Amino acid sequence: MKAIGLISGTSVDGIDAALVEISGAGYQIAVELLKATTYPYPAGLRSRLLAVCADQPLTMAELATLDDAVATQFAQAAMALNADLATVTLIGSHGQTVFHRPPQAGPQTDSQSGAEGLGYSLQLGRGELIAQLTGCPTVSNFRIADLALGGQGAPLVPPVDACLLSHPEYDRAMQNIGGIGNVTYLPAWAESDRAAAPQGVKGWDTGPGNALLDWAVEHLSAGQLTYDRDGAWAAQGVFSQSLVEAWLAHPFYSQLPPKSTGRELFGASYGRQCWAQAQAQELSPADFLATLTELTAVSIELSYRQFLPQFPQEVLIGGGGSQNAYLMQRLQQRLRPATVLTTDQAGISSSFKEAIAFAVLGYWRWHQVPGNLPSVTGARDLTLLGQIARV
Repeated sequence: MKAIGLISGTSVDGIDAALVEISGAGYQIAVELLKATTYPYPAGLRSRLLAVCADQPLTMAELATLDDAVATQFAQAAMALNADLATVTLIGSHGQTVFHRPPQAGPQTDSQSGAEGLGYSLQLGRGELIAQLTGCPTVSNFRIADLALGGQGAPLVPPVDACLLSHPEYDRAMQNIGGIGNVTYLPAWAESDRAAAPQGVKGWDTGPGNALLDWAVEHLSAGQLTYDRDGAWAAQGVFSQSLVEAWLAHPFYSQLPPKSTGRELFGASYGRQCWAQAQAQELSPADFLATLTELTAVSIELSYRQFLPQFPQEVLIGGGGSQNAYLMQRLQQRLRPATVLTTDQAGISSSFKEAIAFAVLGYWRWHQVPGNLPSVTGARDLTLLGQIARV
């Protein structure tokens, strides 16, 4: 079956679209990437999205307009693949996250429930409009079913990672580095055991990935640059160990999994605080970028050593961070003795892995296969993920 996966991550740098051929049933699946593209947001739309992520208020009418604008861009990203959409069974669209609040400790307003406060997550780009514009049934709103069962609603890709990247003989960690970093711990999983959902898989957000780096580059270049290509600017600097240690005192890093985060914690406001501290130490722009890069690397290492059942033999890196040569160098240094590779070296595109994953999650929803892992999100049970908009 052909399916398209769509996602724009916390970096808000464009929509990744992947056309894949999926075969198999349940968790015994094979996926072939046929075509992929990144469809950039118009500059004005990206600015509006970043402003909303930074808590700029807007009216309900403005929110509706923004939601439609994002859905239209997602539909155009699907069509930019230049595929015969009549041959595509469905689209799985994650949408654009603009707000994410993990479950809150303490009782809900309804004192009779006695349950902990449910999380809340908002993704723009409604599936109904994507379906109408493309003529393809569209699965969207993947997070809400897991949230309703007390889960974090994120990360959602770990079960797909387990199916596509687990090794039959040794443990791996899959580290995605988008705007936010997240890890999937993949214990060895033999083909003969794949009739049921994967066991022993763990996953959580490790902290900032590229979000602070991208903010800093845009700020330091007065908007001329949006990211540090290959980490070349950061590689010219020297990181401040004392600042890294101070930043690691943030309570998120010591919080026990399951846990998730976003720009609400590690966005522009936090970036400005970090820059003020860097200026107080008279760090150069390159030193500041090197220090933020080190924070990403160290927070990943710390998360592994604190919370993984055992240190993996191999770490696979995906997402935009895998293209940052300086960050990859720091991870190879920090994650010894594990072998650090990109997912490309394991047969899955590092640039489009997340889009591929949402095609698979859409496929599972279409075939009534639970798409979450309670061991990752903390939900009370397995559940179907996503709402289907038909045409």
